[in-house]
Amino acid sequence: MFVANNVLSQLTPGKKARVRSFPSTKQGQRSLRSRLISVGLTPGTEFEVVRYAPLGDPVQINVRGLLVALRLFEMDALSLELV
Repeated sequence: MFVANNVLSQLTPGKKARVRSFPSTKQGQRSLRSRLISVGLTPGTEFEVVRYAPLGDPVQINVRGLLVALRLFEMDALSLELV
């Protein structure tokens, strides 16, 4: 099932998703793409939402056994599908 980017913040803790694709490689998003790759979020990678910060941003995810905190704008840049 495909998840629209505006629905991403509604993923609850314990839900799993898979990265379908990255953002386009515009000038401002090259560093974002590099950061996502460096934490292990590559196309086809599954991750689990662990928890949200008290005010909702950032979100902590478990990707490949590593706990990573990402801002919602970073998560919104990804195209995801629920697992």
